[in-house]
Amino acid sequence: MIERLLPDTVASAETLGEDPTACLLPEEEQLVTRAVEKRRREVTLARTCARRALTDLGRDAVAVLSGPRREPLWPGGIVGSITHCEGYCAAAVAEHGPVTAVGIDAEVADVLPDGVLDYVSSPGERALLEKLPQDRHWDRILFSAKESVYKAWFPLTGRWLGFEDAVVSIDPVRETFRADLLVEPPVAQGRTLSGFDGRFLAEQGLVMTAVTVASNRV
Repeated sequence: MIERLLPDTVASAETLGEDPTACLLPEEEQLVTRAVEKRRREVTLARTCARRALTDLGRDAVAVLSGPRREPLWPGGIVGSITHCEGYCAAAVAEHGPVTAVGIDAEVADVLPDGVLDYVSSPGERALLEKLPQDRHWDRILFSAKESVYKAWFPLTGRWLGFEDAVVSIDPVRETFRADLLVEPPVAQGRTLSGFDGRFLAEQGLVMTAVTVASNRV
C-alpha cells in the first residue's frame, strides 16, 4: 500500500502481519540486545523491509543500524524512512540526488487517545479537522502526517521538530496534506524548503502518510 503514496524514484517494501522469513543481520543484533520480544519483532520486520527496499533500488542488502535518536542509518548516498505499527511494517528508500528526503508513517486507524490531539495540534488545526467530512479518523491522519514530516525533516537538519512547529492542512478529496513550518526552514541542495507536501491513505484498518522531497522542490 505504501508504494501508492510514493513516486517511482522511491523503492519500498512492506509486511502485513507476520513474516516468518524476517531476520536480523549479525550487525543489527545490537539494536535489540535488551529489547523485549515485541520490540525485537518490530525491529526485525523493519530491518527486513529496509533491506528489501534497498535491493529493489539496486543496492546491496546491508545492515541498517540506528543513530542516537533511533533514526535509521542508511548507506552512503541513500535517503529513507521506516515505520511500523501493530500488524504492519514498511520501509522506503531513494538515491540522494533525485530525492532529497523521504518520510513515511503508518498508524492503526482509530481515534487518538484522550488528550493526544490537544498535545499534537493547534486550535486552528483542530478547527480545520472539524470541518472535514466525518468519514475518517482525521486526528490520526494529522498525527501521522506530522510524524512523516519529522522523518523527512530530521535527516536534513539533525534537529528536533515539535508538533507545534508545523501547521498541517489536509485536502480530503485529493488525499494530500501540506505542512507549513513555523521554525527556521532547512536548506537542502542549496534550496530553502518552505514546507513539506505529502499524501495519505486510510484502508485495511490503517492510516498511512508519506512525504517525498524531490531535489527540485522548494
